[in-house]
Amino acid sequence: MKMKFQFHMLLCLVSAGFLSGCSKNPVTGKKEIIFMSKEKEIALGAESHPSIVATMGIYDDKNLNAFINEKGKAMANVSHRPELPYQFFIVDSPVVNAFAVPGGYVYFTRGIMAHFNNEAEFAGVLGHEIGHITARHSARQQTSQIFGQVGLMAGMVLSETVRGMADQTQQALGLLLLSYSRDHETESDKIGVEYSSKIGYDAHEMADFFGTLKKISEKSGQAIPTFQSTHPDPGGRQAKVQKLATEYQKANPGKYNVNRDTYLRKIEGIIYGTDPKQGFVENNTFYHPDLKLQFPVPSGWQYENSPAQFQMGAKDGKSMVIFTIAPGKTLEEAAQATVKNYGLQVSENEKTTINGNQAIVMISTQAAQSETGQQAAPTQNSIQVASWLIQYGGNIYAIHGVAAAANFGGSVNQFKSIAQGFKSVTDGNIINRQPDRIRIKTVQRDGSLKEALKDNNQQDKQMDELAIMNGMSLSDKVTKGMLIKTLGR
Repeated sequence: MKMKFQFHMLLCLVSAGFLSGCSKNPVTGKKEIIFMSKEKEIALGAESHPSIVATMGIYDDKNLNAFINEKGKAMANVSHRPELPYQFFIVDSPVVNAFAVPGGYVYFTRGIMAHFNNEAEFAGVLGHEIGHITARHSARQQTSQIFGQVGLMAGMVLSETVRGMADQTQQALGLLLLSYSRDHETESDKIGVEYSSKIGYDAHEMADFFGTLKKISEKSGQAIPTFQSTHPDPGGRQAKVQKLATEYQKANPGKYNVNRDTYLRKIEGIIYGTDPKQGFVENNTFYHPDLKLQFPVPSGWQYENSPAQFQMGAKDGKSMVIFTIAPGKTLEEAAQATVKNYGLQVSENEKTTINGNQAIVMISTQAAQSETGQQAAPTQNSIQVASWLIQYGGNIYAIHGVAAAANFGGSVNQFKSIAQGFKSVTDGNIINRQPDRIRIKTVQRDGSLKEALKDNNQQDKQMDELAIMNGMSLSDKVTKGMLIKTLGR
């Protein structure tokens, strides 16, 4: 709240003419007012990177990381801002996403790397993301908050009620999910065509990848993929990129590569989907094999897992639960840190045990802050939190049940049931669970993609997903000797 007030005042000063800064955009060549210097852009990237790594983790694949850095550096050299200290990373997330932060930091999830079917698709998205940096879209859209303040309510795809609560939280994990205008997206698409073409790739493949994203969206039946939600996809975007690619190649005749087989061989063995060692949900239970713990997940609740925390919430958006590691070496230290970090007013505090583990349970209120930074008196719109701090396996874990004051009474028993279900895992099938991995196979006979997948013992329930992953339809024809993606352990 205070930050928004200060930013509003800044805009007032700008409109009154107290601030000025005019510079030429490196991509468009147009004069524009910019309040973010190049040095500030670089500093923002450097400041955000540790939070992104802590939240998502870096995917450990030296060959694949070397590949994206090689292509990234080549593209940076032909960009409009080659002087920036570009860095390229693959983050350990199954979500299909790519994003960039000011100053030259570009990130691809392992989820999106698994869905590319050739180097040209990758290069197109790489060019799109570098385009956001070179065109200074973050600086030009300074009214959008760059760093997502993802505190107690962060990241969940819930109702407007719960998303509204997020504004009242104070913990910032530094997740950077940039949202740009349609004009900026169109501009970055055009830049992506230019940059990927300049390093020798066929930008028509970039357009085709938008088709893959559309299929992922249609299959999910819910929220569109993160790559599209942070990069709005106006109607006809795929067709527009196809047209841009055709126009570029007509104006610049030459050889434009696709490199399908070389890319597929590069992603052989990449983890696909959830990595069990980071935790997974099965039979309405969250398991974490590395930490050897488990707790129940209410039937029908949505959930999201990351290296930093596990979040779940009711579909009606009236309640949610956060599971994470609490700071502090003792339960008392963890309780004090929790109260301070979340700005809580504790009404109940007692020691207990949960399945043989020492614990502290607290009932608290998190009231909204006024523009002066003072806590306002609790109301029906205040957030109430039931916190269980549990000492187990050398760590202190926190389970926070969160709801608006008006809904808290009807949710607290469910929060309690979840916390009391926290216990150790000893089942070897859970502890030793292995992830699915992309396995590249050679088609043994002419036929359809579906027939080739069946020849490689792929399950019927995975067929639609495998078709999307291969950028094809199940009825599409494949030929003997062709490479395709399958799943295996």
